[in-house]
Amino acid sequence: MTSKPRSTGQLALASPAGRWLIAVTSLGSGVVFLDGSVVNVALPAIGAELGGGFTTLQWVLDGYLLTLSALLLLGGALGDRYGRKLLFLSGLAVFTVASLGCGLAPSAEVLVAARLGQGVGGAMLVPGSLALIDAVVRPQDRGRAIGAWAGLSGVSTAVGPLLGGWLVDTASWRWVFLLNLPLALLTFVATVRHVPESSAHARSRLDIGGAVAVTLGLGGVTVALIDVPSHGWNTGTAVAAVLGTALLVVFVVIERRHPSPLLPMSMFRSAQFTGANLLTFTIYGALGGGLFLLTLQLQLGLHYSALEAGLATAPITLAILLLSSRIGAVAQRFGPLLPMTAGPALAAIGFVLLSGITTDSSYAGDVLPGVAVFGLGLATTIAPLTSAVLAAVPDDHVGAASGANNAISRVAGLLAIAVLPAAAGIDLRAAEPSATGFAAAMRIAAAACAASVIIALLTIRRGRPADGRTQVVPDHPCQTIRSSNLHAVPPA
Repeated sequence: MTSKPRSTGQLALASPAGRWLIAVTSLGSGVVFLDGSVVNVALPAIGAELGGGFTTLQWVLDGYLLTLSALLLLGGALGDRYGRKLLFLSGLAVFTVASLGCGLAPSAEVLVAARLGQGVGGAMLVPGSLALIDAVVRPQDRGRAIGAWAGLSGVSTAVGPLLGGWLVDTASWRWVFLLNLPLALLTFVATVRHVPESSAHARSRLDIGGAVAVTLGLGGVTVALIDVPSHGWNTGTAVAAVLGTALLVVFVVIERRHPSPLLPMSMFRSAQFTGANLLTFTIYGALGGGLFLLTLQLQLGLHYSALEAGLATAPITLAILLLSSRIGAVAQRFGPLLPMTAGPALAAIGFVLLSGITTDSSYAGDVLPGVAVFGLGLATTIAPLTSAVLAAVPDDHVGAASGANNAISRVAGLLAIAVLPAAAGIDLRAAEPSATGFAAAMRIAAAACAASVIIALLTIRRGRPADGRTQVVPDHPCQTIRSSNLHAVPPA
């Protein structure tokens, strides 16, 4: 076995090379986040030109989410093994070719296939960019570096609906996808010229069985969770859920026995690693389910347009943009425990405030306070959240840890969207959400955030951080109008 050269992790953020690294990783991840939100406003135009009906439009949205979620863990682990820069460039190439396929798609079926390809590329780009920053940037700058990445990448998610609407109105829905091409080409050239390689593993036998089991397992669970809000539980969703869960159990068994596992189970011996991932599950479950229902309440209860509902939650993205780098620096200096307890507590208060929204509520008096407090809580949480995860694993597993944490966040959001409405007594097929059901859902989300505080207090180490690592789980669900409600949401 021969080991590939790797970066020593001594790149200063303020150096030209450090600025290039943040620029290219933000652009690379940004196109992934952009395509998670920009497509929503283009769906009516896509349906009018290509046809296919509601089911096709659902898969234009969710096909991307399916492959992205299923392959995140594999993508992160491959970067550890074969090189994080190589993974990033490969993901960028796949994403670009798939974007071209979307832009030139002659039929709805080709468009869905190309969207699946975009998800494959995105599953390599996002964990690759974060692991590359973690491995290349010197320890004392990592918190600010990831905070800067979070803020810059978050801009693409926020502008997605606005940019998409402008492109659809002035040109064609195809430019929603073709816009990725010049951005990706610029990012590819800059990465080749200015970003050093970083890899950690000797090339031992690849864990093929584990890769197949986790990909199909996450895929099965994701299919079920995507389908349940639209069609409820049926034979197909039940089979997908059961088989997906069974394959994830098989994956754990394989990982325990494989000499070079995709996800070393030894990482879970750390209470901090396990606790931070549990916190990720609870906070992103609250985020995904709570803000999904908030979007519905704004559109169906308060009669906001889709664009107005997106703008109503813009303070969340603004808070992330303005505060992520600063919070990352604070966590790097004093440790992640304080922000990882204060942030979820603020998020819980935000959800309590949002529970008071009724059909007579005003934006300034009722919606904005809850959104602002929740945004402050989320901005306080996300930058230091997985510093605890990455500080608990050795250098040669940061990609796998990043991919696992990202996969957990996505599954948590999908699970909450599938379960929370039923738990709160909300019928998604109703013309208008139940006021009492919406209030109950916000209180459940607040309770999940409160549970995150307890998890942090029990598992996250006090004192200064081990090495300044942080990571952001990308693409928070509040930016996407779920496909299960396309029939109820008028186009902007």
